[in-house]
Amino acid sequence: MGTRPRRPALIPPAGSSRSAVTHGSVSPVFPTVREVLALVPVRHGAPRLVAGDAGLDRPVRWVHVAEVPDIATLLGGGELVLTTGIGLPADDAGLRAFVGELADVGVSGLVVELGRRYISGVPRVMAAVAERRGLPLVELRRATPFVRITEAVHALIVDAQLTELRATEEIHQRFTELSVEGAGAAEVVRQAAELSGCPVVLENLSRQVLAYDPAGQSAELLLDGWEQHSRRIRPAGRTAYDPDSGWLVTTVGARGQDWGRLLLRWPAGGELTTGRAPAVDDVDFDPEIAPADVAPADSTADGDRDDQTASGRAAGAHATGVGTLPSRLTILIERAASTLALGRLIRRDAEGLERQIHRTLLTALLDHSRPVDEVALRAKALGVPLDRRHLVGVVVRYRADDPAGESAAPGVDAGPEAGPARLRDLAEAVGQALREAKLTGLTSAVDDHAVGALLALADPAAEEKALAAFAAALRRVRLDAAPARPPAPRSASRPVDAATRPVVVAPRVPDGSTRSALSGASRAPGPAAVIIAAGSGVGSLREAGRSLVEARQIAEAARRDRRDLAIFRLPHVGLAGLLHLLRDEPRLQIFVERELGALLAYDARHPREQLLDTLRAYLENGRNKSAAAVAAHLSRPAFYERLARIGRILDVDLDSVQACLSLHVALLALDAVRTP
Repeated sequence: MGTRPRRPALIPPAGSSRSAVTHGSVSPVFPTVREVLALVPVRHGAPRLVAGDAGLDRPVRWVHVAEVPDIATLLGGGELVLTTGIGLPADDAGLRAFVGELADVGVSGLVVELGRRYISGVPRVMAAVAERRGLPLVELRRATPFVRITEAVHALIVDAQLTELRATEEIHQRFTELSVEGAGAAEVVRQAAELSGCPVVLENLSRQVLAYDPAGQSAELLLDGWEQHSRRIRPAGRTAYDPDSGWLVTTVGARGQDWGRLLLRWPAGGELTTGRAPAVDDVDFDPEIAPADVAPADSTADGDRDDQTASGRAAGAHATGVGTLPSRLTILIERAASTLALGRLIRRDAEGLERQIHRTLLTALLDHSRPVDEVALRAKALGVPLDRRHLVGVVVRYRADDPAGESAAPGVDAGPEAGPARLRDLAEAVGQALREAKLTGLTSAVDDHAVGALLALADPAAEEKALAAFAAALRRVRLDAAPARPPAPRSASRPVDAATRPVVVAPRVPDGSTRSALSGASRAPGPAAVIIAAGSGVGSLREAGRSLVEARQIAEAARRDRRDLAIFRLPHVGLAGLLHLLRDEPRLQIFVERELGALLAYDARHPREQLLDTLRAYLENGRNKSAAAVAAHLSRPAFYERLARIGRILDVDLDSVQACLSLHVALLALDAVRTP
């Protein structure tokens, strides 16, 4: 699927202004006291903060107008109380009780309009209690219709709730689309980062990064020392916010089959719940009395009363905390995790996410589709450091491309899934061999027939030892083991190359190893069915692609080599390797057509004869006609007659060393040209 264009985040970073609330950039659902005081109807009343600046960031759930002293019993917490004070007690004890009860039930703030009961200002005793309890106390120095304030605040709350609803609907719609489209993990993570505007990381249970999106921030800083950092993030519950680290975390996978964690970093971190409110001067109105100027209580009874209501203060702080994690974030991360889990179930028979990323990175090194620095960063996050390492490209492949030619046993049908399944088995075996040899590297299929590995070694001097250990480990998993069985009948008209001898891949057993399917099975004679080729070691990731390409070319060139070498290197393939490097050269292709074109045309008209195979058997047996006839499963007279026919078609003397050398080179070049 294509990459979606970036859209504005539904959840802006914490601390962003709410002045654009009507434009959709809302953070929590409810406005804060600070934001209410900045509204036009409130500013019209010339507000002045008298006390309680520590509570300015409390959320306002509702606005309530009250003129009686026992209003606290009718409140549920989170209200902003408006009053003219005409019904408040006249004595200090009554005022202390009134403010204390409001604080106990967890109201967000108290706004008193001057002019009817209090002319120059609220009583100092009210300010003293409000300051100690952290309850914002505000004076309105001009007459203001309370209905305008309630309308403005309630409209703000309703608008925020509608925005929250729309955002939640878009989250569900976006991730439903991703589920239907079968989006990969990288796209799901990208969409989560886009919707939240926050960095998002998907990791496996070993704390290795499977996918990430830094949301415009530094990827290096995000992933540096990720495993250690991730292990310190230990939220309680399946989905929870860790305020100490600032990460919202949810588990990915069905219960009992969890395979990873999805983490989203909320920028405010622990300040969401523990940070102190900004200074009063940061509020967008004109405070004339700073909280420090409020006189202390004139009675020790106030202190006694405050001590008696400590538990009430704690409850009020909980109900009117500095801020809360937007519920939208929790919905978003859980929907993203569900989409990832569903995609994993749909693709449960395909490669694991780790292997997919390995393949992405190896492919990027081969075709230069991604910057080298990005490949190094992603590999390091996956637990495979490639910087400052000696790198060796390795390619493992079967000698024969056709799985039908390597049936496990008579009667086994090599269907259309045989090729991919065989390649997956090979990829799993290579990965297991790396683990057994205690080597670090990237490994995955690099094409339809081969598995590549990029070994990362700390010491260049350990290259040969590491390759030998890998080859030995791969042989131990017995990918090239074959049970002894009677040879299949061969056509009398077509020789079979020993390099394409049918071979059985042994089934896996519960302990993870691969063993021969038959007890006491013996290895089939001749070269192994699996070729291991290694390129030249390099000291830089920028050169790693060259080592991988070289290994792949060596593996292709070695397919017809009869030697059973543990590791094929460039010197082992000689001329075949050179021709493979030149296979795209037009002059080489012209040479092949000039030398073999007539014979290829004859075989195309007479498909039952295939004289090219006869010529190959003759040249590969050193022009020994008797040995070549045996290899071709032909009688000597029949073989001689075929050689004579080949000489006439090509107009060459097959007893000439020079002519045969040219034909042999052309055959090797033809094999290289035909190799995908």
